[in-house]
Amino acid sequence: MRVRVLGTAAGGGWPQWNCACDQCGHARAHGLTRTQDCVAVSGDGSSWYLLNASPDLRTQLLAAAELAPGPGRRETPLRGVLLTDAELDHVLGLFLLREAAKLDVYATSTVLRALDTALPVRRIADPYGQGWRWHAVDGPFELDGGLIVHPFSLGAKKPRYAEDGDGSEWVAGYRIGDVVYAPCFGEWTEALDAALVGARVALIDGTFLTPDEMPAVPGHLSVVDSLPHLARHPSVRFLYTHLNNTNPLLSASRGIPLAAEIESL
Repeated sequence: MRVRVLGTAAGGGWPQWNCACDQCGHARAHGLTRTQDCVAVSGDGSSWYLLNASPDLRTQLLAAAELAPGPGRRETPLRGVLLTDAELDHVLGLFLLREAAKLDVYATSTVLRALDTALPVRRIADPYGQGWRWHAVDGPFELDGGLIVHPFSLGAKKPRYAEDGDGSEWVAGYRIGDVVYAPCFGEWTEALDAALVGARVALIDGTFLTPDEMPAVPGHLSVVDSLPHLARHPSVRFLYTHLNNTNPLLSASRGIPLAAEIESL
């Protein structure tokens, strides 16, 4: 299995275009940048799937040689997208994929309903691709290349645009082979613990360093609050992703390339 990190920032990226905070000023002054959270995975190196579809997707795809089109004029190794939720920074990239003739999109039934009503991505994108398939995830499923995916629930935080009564399964995580992807969650749950058993790598929510960093923004367990839970899984390599532009960990880093391979798993 191969994992390709395409972006690690929260909504708005880093630096955020309309923000003059110290964090964003530091990024501009030092030429640092992180695009919005998105990951690509493949079981055979030929068929690739995105975990979320960020608004920065075009830039991210162009930076990843594995995702380049060919050999046919309109052939692409991109087979589909697995959505963890319906937040704008995770679904707007679907519009950028509208030229794809075929694409499989996986999400909870609650998220699919929102993308058919409150934010009608499906009705807008389908006439362009004409070969898109939308799948509700309610149990394990297999992807091209032999990857087995186990979805698990991570909460009921809905996006601001969503309508009341749309459903409760808003946030999901995925266990794919030996990798766990859970970029957004408000609390550490038994379902997350279960998904981590036997995993080798986990990309988890690192939006905020501390709970008082942006207390008015719910749905994200801070790094300091999640760290004690990591000790229960000493064999797992944890990587924090979805870092907000306010997170001091960004300035402590030197930035990362737009596309970076974690490792072959």
